[in-house]
Amino acid sequence: MSTSIGMPADPTLSYRAIENLIARYAELVDYGDFAGLGTLLADATFTGVGEPVSGRDAIEKMFHDTLIVYADGTPRTQHVTTNVAIEVDEQAGTAVSRSYVTVLQALPDFPLQTIAAGRYHDRFERREGQWRFVERRVRINLIGDVSRHAHQVAAQR
Repeated sequence: MSTSIGMPADPTLSYRAIENLIARYAELVDYGDFAGLGTLLADATFTGVGEPVSGRDAIEKMFHDTLIVYADGTPRTQHVTTNVAIEVDEQAGTAVSRSYVTVLQALPDFPLQTIAAGRYHDRFERREGQWRFVERRVRINLIGDVSRHAHQVAAQR
């Protein structure tokens, strides 16, 4: 938030707000809250498997079409985001981040294991005093057994 004399916002607050967005993404995926993901990424372009997707409804649909959801309403995953590096340009109201992601999954007949690991490359903008995603690029470098995480069509792309 800027002061009344046009001073840039406290960078610590910007870093924390961006970290919270990154954490919120992981929570929403793990909760199976695809509508929430659509809202979180409504102003963003999401690039993962396949073509880039933009807009709330398209992003929500992409998650529904890609991920397997179980009786408890979740994909039974735990997304762990680490090595978060954030660079903020307070004056421009923009930021970029890089981070690692490790995806764990467990089911009654599928012991806890790492099913994927990769990187997130994100861009953010501050609009009306709030930070928001404008781009999330997911690059999965290591893939384990995703047969119980992603629908076959999505897993083969």
